[in-house]
Amino acid sequence: MNTEKELILSGADGSLSFGDHTLAAKAKKEDFPHKGDLYKVKTYNEITKLERNGIFVYESVPGTSVRNFRETEDGVVFEAEGNDDAQITLGLADDTEYEVTVNGENAGKMKTNLGGKLSVSVELSGAGAVKVEVKKA
Repeated sequence: MNTEKELILSGADGSLSFGDHTLAAKAKKEDFPHKGDLYKVKTYNEITKLERNGIFVYESVPGTSVRNFRETEDGVVFEAEGNDDAQITLGLADDTEYEVTVNGENAGKMKTNLGGKLSVSVELSGAGAVKVEVKKA
């Protein structure tokens, strides 16, 4: 995504691509329409955040470039790329257990807190795009 200097894009398959981990300065795009919702992205090399209709969806520290982000009723799937390993926090269903897979390898079951947040550590340094799948257990 870093070759396309858009901060957020809709894919033909209904997915979203957003963020740019290569930026040295903060950038944001607000009120991006996608499937009847409005999205806001803030991104640069230190953090990437995505909100839908003002509600938390995704955050990574440090910043990431995310491709093919798709939400389903069972969870989310996406590819993340970054310069360094990242802590990714997702906004999901409250107090729910999820099965997490990173690049095809089972990372175990994790439970969201009462606010619906789930945090996953992902090794990105030198790995290129890493596929992350989070599905209800």
